[in-house]
Amino acid sequence: MFFYLSQFLSFLAMPLTIISLLIVIGAIYVKKKWGKKSLWAGIILLWFFSNQFIANQAMLAWEPDFKEFSEIKNHEIGIVLTGVTNLSKTAYDRTFFNKGADRITHALQLYRMGKIKKILITGGQGLNPVNPQSEAELLQRFLLMAGLPAEDIMIEDQSKNTAQNAAFTKEFFAKKGIDTNQEFLLITSAFHMYRAKGCFDKVGLKTQTFPTDYYSHDTTYDLPSLLYPNPTSIENWHKLFKEWIGIIVYKLVGYS
Repeated sequence: MFFYLSQFLSFLAMPLTIISLLIVIGAIYVKKKWGKKSLWAGIILLWFFSNQFIANQAMLAWEPDFKEFSEIKNHEIGIVLTGVTNLSKTAYDRTFFNKGADRITHALQLYRMGKIKKILITGGQGLNPVNPQSEAELLQRFLLMAGLPAEDIMIEDQSKNTAQNAAFTKEFFAKKGIDTNQEFLLITSAFHMYRAKGCFDKVGLKTQTFPTDYYSHDTTYDLPSLLYPNPTSIENWHKLFKEWIGIIVYKLVGYS
């Protein structure tokens, strides 16, 4: 129930939801003074949230810097959070990726470099699954096709959110007799790392972070970036708002 409620609250607070409501209300009551103000507020917010430069600066400020592979010390296990596959497309001989594939491809690089000896993938199916396979299974398949031995890939495929990723991972390690006092390498998207780290800290798993999958880019001052609206900018703001709301809710309920 909490999972569905948090998703609904996130929808209500999204920039595009707010902009749409302001513009619709303004259009209906345009003859009233407050209706015109609502309409203009919606238009101004639409420009603000679709501005590429502003959105990128916000994302740059939020995402932690990436880490050089050379500065990562060796770990027995790297923990990869899911949320990167296209579960709406069912196939059994391949893995379809959405943005975020860095999580697993960088984990593969870390494994090949000897920075991690084993990989645990944590993540189930999420909301309203249409695919009988879990995300963990799909990423396991990718690693097997990339040549990793099956004994070096572990999956936890029941979790539906970040809090469960952490809690179920600890349970998984305990059942397998894996020392939970060691330090693990936590691999997830940069924008999501703060919440993920908080959840793993909360359950008592010590981790070094390895952020991947960046939505920000180097700052540019060209005309398109400064002036042209871009729908991707609104999408990036949505990710930030959803993450901020998630962090607040998680702290309120004691998940992080």
